[in-house]
Amino acid sequence: MSAAGLMLAAWAVEALFGWPDWLYRLIRHPVVWLGAGISALERAFNHLSWPHRARYVSGAVASLLTISAATALAFAISLVLPDTIFGWTIEALLASSLIASRSLYAHVAAVARPLSAHDIASARTAVSQIVGRDPARLDEAGVARAALESLAENASDGVTAPLFWGALFGLPGLAAYKAVNTLDSMIGHRNDRYSAFGGFAARLDDVANLVPARLTGLAFAAVSGGASALRTMLRDAGRHRSPNAGWPEAAMAGALGVRLSGPRIYGDRTSNEPWLNAAAPDPSPDTLKRGLRLYVRALVLLAALLACMALARSLA
Repeated sequence: MSAAGLMLAAWAVEALFGWPDWLYRLIRHPVVWLGAGISALERAFNHLSWPHRARYVSGAVASLLTISAATALAFAISLVLPDTIFGWTIEALLASSLIASRSLYAHVAAVARPLSAHDIASARTAVSQIVGRDPARLDEAGVARAALESLAENASDGVTAPLFWGALFGLPGLAAYKAVNTLDSMIGHRNDRYSAFGGFAARLDDVANLVPARLTGLAFAAVSGGASALRTMLRDAGRHRSPNAGWPEAAMAGALGVRLSGPRIYGDRTSNEPWLNAAAPDPSPDTLKRGLRLYVRALVLLAALLACMALARSLA
């Protein structure tokens, strides 16, 4: 089976079943295993008394060890499994655990339901599961905006990027990307503890998401039914603090006709981020529902592209 075909099969499994709760309780999840390894390496390598350069190098070593281990394990699994329906099925099942389209939809829908009923307390609790900002400071528009931004950014990080690298390099490419992305989420923070140690991981994550973020933005624009998403993406994506997240977020803002990003509060710190699609109104509870529908249409388009890749490879 081609790498694109494997990713399509894995995605179908993930979209239909996700990672069941009973399986999580039994063996946890591959990302949890990765996280445990990263935590152990961080404790061993991140010495706060070391100078900045030494901590950066030690963080790079820890990151490369993590990525190498994940990639080597995935490569060994691919090598050992037979080139048969049985082997492809096992490989697709393993790969499905590293894609997050179903869980992303579920987490954002969990915000949309109470928000539509104007149950702001429950909506704040739900959105706190997917964003880092202080939910107690968010009104209805703020909750909707936070959820839409998470939906847009994670559509790239959690769906497009793993499929992109998996379609190029199979299960090892998928595992390598997931290791990079998990490293960034755990140690790629701009604070005293991680700015040096996680600097290499953060830059590597930026590189790994360079193409997928733009593909995701283009997918949102293509299924939006108008030119506003593309115009907003091309105009505003570069204003975002992230070199990648601005592309899908700006495309979604333009597609839905709302403004996203802007100032937000993390703990006791205010981050004065610029607005994306600044002249548009704030999102409403209904906007979040429309955002979920846009997300599903974009995934259908990406699945069709992946299917075309798999077919072309099989006919080559």
